[in-house]
Amino acid sequence: MSMSGQALVLGASGGIGGETARQLVEAGWQVRALSRRATSMPVTPGVTWLPGDAMSPDDVRQAAAGCNLILHAVNPPGYRDWHRLVLPMIDASIAAAHAVGATILLPGTIYNYGADAYPILTETSPQHPDTPKGAIRTEMERRLERAADSGVRSIVLRAGDFFGPRPGNNWFSQCLVQPGGPVRRMIHPGRPGIGHQWTYLPDMAATFLRLMAIRDRLPAFTTLHMAGHWDPDGTAMTAAIARAVGRPVRTIHLPWRLLGLAAPFVPLIHNLREMRHLWQIPIRMTNDRLRGLIGDEPHTPLDEAVRRTLTGLGCLPRAQTSQPGWR
Repeated sequence: MSMSGQALVLGASGGIGGETARQLVEAGWQVRALSRRATSMPVTPGVTWLPGDAMSPDDVRQAAAGCNLILHAVNPPGYRDWHRLVLPMIDASIAAAHAVGATILLPGTIYNYGADAYPILTETSPQHPDTPKGAIRTEMERRLERAADSGVRSIVLRAGDFFGPRPGNNWFSQCLVQPGGPVRRMIHPGRPGIGHQWTYLPDMAATFLRLMAIRDRLPAFTTLHMAGHWDPDGTAMTAAIARAVGRPVRTIHLPWRLLGLAAPFVPLIHNLREMRHLWQIPIRMTNDRLRGLIGDEPHTPLDEAVRRTLTGLGCLPRAQTSQPGWR
């Protein structure tokens, strides 16, 4: 099967969407990106920006015409209106994929799972989420699974908390460090001694590309897990940040109780608090099924991944890394 084709990326201005679009271009794919702000988006090498709304089935279907792939990496900004917007957006992608014969790629999370599945998660672990956001993620996957009966192919790649050179809705760039300047302090959401799983977004994008190359060998609805970077006691990530900046950095543990006072008024904080249990117990995904399909998982060493991330976020001078820019 050809390693290239035409792809529609929904969420190309975000972390995983932007990184996957960049790697698709490098691999020879023709890439389109849908955005309501298409005319004001910066010029992106190899990407054609199209005006449209991911909530509109007509817009998504027209943008996807002739595409082999739809990357569904779009989310409401700041976690606003998740309950109202997320499911109509996945429905629009499913309808477009059905119309044009494209495969859907969905970046997944561990939000689908509840306490009965912890601490080791496999693709067949029961999905009884403990939160409203988790219930929505689970329903997204159910709809993809049902769509397989009508010929829609999809791959869900679940992974730990994201980090990478492009800012986005993730704990690294919204909590651990402040993008746009030197790292003065780190705010850590976890409890001391508790392990945590991270995923470097360029590694996830590289995994998506490998899976697209073998998509004809996969079930119509496929779910897979990445192992990413396992921080065994919650200190490996902060230590890597300190090594990258070349000096000790003060670490503050996130005051979850105080955040409760602001949660009713700030949607982002409300949604972050909803997921606090994921920082209070060690939860880890295994990637045996993934390795059985593609061999070793793409894996950038932690120190290199952190340096590239901090550089992309404007926390380190660009001379400190060879990571190509794509901004």
